Amino acid sequence: METNSTATPETAAISFVLSPEALLNHWQGHRRLTRRVIEAFPEEQFYNFSIGGMRTFAGLTMEMIGLAAPGVNGIATGNWTFDEPKLDYSTEAPATRKEVLELWDLTTDIINNLWAQIPEGRFQENDVAYGMYEGTIYDLTLYLIDNEIHHRGQGYVYLRALGIEPPAFWDRN
Repeated sequence: METNSTATPETAAISFVLSPEALLNHWQGHRRLTRRVIEAFPEEQFYNFSIGGMRTFAGLTMEMIGLAAPGVNGIATGNWTFDEPKLDYSTEAPATRKEVLELWDLTTDIINNLWAQIPEGRFQENDVAYGMYEGTIYDLTLYLIDNEIHHRGQGYVYLRALGIEPPAFWDRN
């Protein structure tokens, strides 16, 4: 896989406005909020409730976990796989929400540890995520964040349909 350091005006502007540290803090704020959405689900509904044929929130959460660990590994190293079967995209959710939250927290630790290893200038490089999505590392990072926000939004709909008030969407502390 070949990468290059061709910055576009868009990525150059992003790197000026949002440092890698600020981008990580932004992502981790979203992860803290998504974790609270997971916690808000009653155990049974986390695994069984869906609307209109969409996946359960357990399934959506496992997608977020399965993209984040290999994603940050790819961001840091250019290798878009991750040698941890329980964090693989296709892994079924563990039997309890508590175990899913443990995987969520493990993924958060992996993100924090690998983020510190991202080489300077990497965010302006082009790469091919997961062997199929080409873009700059900034764009691919924003995709991971956007994907999480999208699925968390589905979780909000599920919680409201269950009569549960979801966490405030603006509170990412």
